[in-house]
Amino acid sequence: MNYIASMSLNGLGMTQKTIIVQHYYAGFVMLDHTEEEVGRRSAGECAVLQGVGGRVRQVRAARKMSRKALAEASGVSERYLAQVEAGKGNISVVLLVRIAQAAGVDVRELLVDSGVGSDEAKGQSALRVALIGLRGAGKSTLGRDLAHRLGVRFLELNQVIEDQSGLRVPEIFNLYGAEGYRRLERKALEDATSSGQDTVLAVAGGIVEHPESYAHLLSNFRTVWLRAHPDEHMARVRGQGDLRPMQGHDQALDALKSILQNREAKYADAEMQFVTSGLEPEVAGRRLYALVHDAGWLASVR
Repeated sequence: MNYIASMSLNGLGMTQKTIIVQHYYAGFVMLDHTEEEVGRRSAGECAVLQGVGGRVRQVRAARKMSRKALAEASGVSERYLAQVEAGKGNISVVLLVRIAQAAGVDVRELLVDSGVGSDEAKGQSALRVALIGLRGAGKSTLGRDLAHRLGVRFLELNQVIEDQSGLRVPEIFNLYGAEGYRRLERKALEDATSSGQDTVLAVAGGIVEHPESYAHLLSNFRTVWLRAHPDEHMARVRGQGDLRPMQGHDQALDALKSILQNREAKYADAEMQFVTSGLEPEVAGRRLYALVHDAGWLASVR
């Protein structure tokens, strides 16, 4: 990677003030913004950027494009695109046009929800945070903790499915198969979205294998991929007394690693990643809350 220039603006300090660094890598252009610069934005400016980021996520998910694919098609770096989708990238009109063209939409579609009259721009829409990742990543534990810290409800999608169907998840698979489970999963997800309540949602690790449900999740929730070392995943799953989906495998850890490898690219479509390896639940809870807070996601909490 070539670092063309690192310059302070208007005499501001290199480290602590606004710094814009242009990176040229494989023909891509990325603009980095310091946390201090992001922190100086007004609530209105943050709302506009979050609105634009939300629309980019929705359009990409609707077209079933990975972040990497959209980055390559638009010539915008994947890292910068992630910043834009998180509402932290101060994107130029030119780059926004390139993203819109790569996604096959009119650029105005990416601006509609960030307009002056939109609910999201006014901070009136519900906060919806979804935790994704393999079983044993800490979704249930950290989801409850985050919801408690935010003062919002916590839902486990599989529990909602069981409550609505009157059946345990294994029974659903036995009676109706994977397709029946997917239909129930989609309904439960849509209900969680349409309720209008601030929500922290923990979803099953396999949701990324269900394109329609995963696209809906990415379009309507702020998403965090909880990651852990495979050994820790396995230890936590064993501690829960449940080896799904590794049952029947002699080499359970190898099976888990294979599942993770097959799903990594899809998990990476989440807005943010949080590594839980080696962290006690209390420490991980504080750090996850700080991550969500620093991302500016709490503006809509009511």
